[in-house]
Amino acid sequence: MERIGIIGSGRAGAALGAALASVGHPVTGVTARSQASLDRAARLLPDVPILSPAEVTARADVVLVAVPDSAISEVAQSLPLTAEQYVVHLSGAHGLSVLQPTVAIPVALHPPMTFTGDRPDLSAITFTATAPERAKPVVERLVKALGADLQWVAEDQRARYHAGLVHGANHLTTLLAQAFAVLRDAGITDPAATLRPLLTATLDNTLRSGHDALTGPIARGDVETVAAHLAVLRGRTASTYAELARATVDLATADGRLERSTADRFYEVLQRAEVLERDRTGEAPR
Repeated sequence: MERIGIIGSGRAGAALGAALASVGHPVTGVTARSQASLDRAARLLPDVPILSPAEVTARADVVLVAVPDSAISEVAQSLPLTAEQYVVHLSGAHGLSVLQPTVAIPVALHPPMTFTGDRPDLSAITFTATAPERAKPVVERLVKALGADLQWVAEDQRARYHAGLVHGANHLTTLLAQAFAVLRDAGITDPAATLRPLLTATLDNTLRSGHDALTGPIARGDVETVAAHLAVLRGRTASTYAELARATVDLATADGRLERSTADRFYEVLQRAEVLERDRTGEAPR
């Protein structure tokens, strides 16, 4: 099995190192600078020595550069890598170019999940990788050892891939924060408890069935309900609701659930709401 060296004992690097160690890959060294990193390494990688970056690199076949995105290039270029080694970063936003120039074989291996600092179960995730052909067998072997799945993304599609993740995951938090605020304004004291069963079912159904899981007033063609919502929402939340409603109308029309005449009524309501918001605030909805 390949010897693993870890540059940076942040949440992702330490967790992935611990997971690889647990399935038999020798983790031969890790770097740690802050007290938090030292504590994390002691907890997740108790038998792994804390070494300098050069020492970690010298002892490894695969060097994980588990540092913030902005530091990947500088750190990778500073390591004494050889042509026989693999240098791997864990960023979703970057591909292979951030590792250039390097004599080592570059790999972008992204685990699309949030690390909490504890030892995670990686078998439930699908890693996404970009790598030259000669690196693919090693990447597949590492991921398979973890019991996880793997899919490949082209170098020129990394930004699109990451945009999809951010739009689906990070923006979900923004959307729910807005929804919580609206529910609190309506007198609901525990918005999370109110939404949890609906959100859980919707997320599960959508992950299994895609947009076929769509329910709600737009899927039903209920123009009046959407108009009532737009009448009581204000500011950023109003514009977010309207933009998502427009996209939902597009989706439901494209798959045949909405007749064109009903879709046009929705678009008219949405356009009127934009005009009213502009008149109310003196500027176009944000």
